[in-house]
Amino acid sequence: MDGQNQVSGFERHQRKRQAFTLIEMLVVLAILGLLLALVAVNFDTIFGRGQEAVSRMFVRDTVKTGLAQYRLDLGAYPSSSEGLEALLSAPSGKTEHWKGPYLDLPGNKLPLDPWGEPYQYTSPGAKNVASYDLFSKGPDKISGTPDDIGNW
Repeated sequence: MDGQNQVSGFERHQRKRQAFTLIEMLVVLAILGLLLALVAVNFDTIFGRGQEAVSRMFVRDTVKTGLAQYRLDLGAYPSSSEGLEALLSAPSGKTEHWKGPYLDLPGNKLPLDPWGEPYQYTSPGAKNVASYDLFSKGPDKISGTPDDIGNW
């Protein structure tokens, strides 16, 4: 009988070890609640940074090579009136030297910036007088404000 008491005491001790206590569960739920609150509060900031990174990559990297190749083939960057569309299809009067398309984009169509606006292009640029300005108007969708994301 004494051996049975030892076994049952051991089994009871094992059962207690296998389950979480109410305190442990509450601590875990409190930590999860804090983490969820932090994510909820900072979600817009985290997501906004991703949109800015996408826009910055487009204006500083994606189009840069296409514009450089266009300039080599035609002797100048596309004019402001021709815009970035000149990288996808030959502008009128320039088909002889045009060897594009200079950008490999889905559907051969220029994308909108992350805020649903077209990218802005001017040549010669106001900030890059010897070349071009390419920028997104940013989250406020207004040109000339501090949140503009450009190649300058």
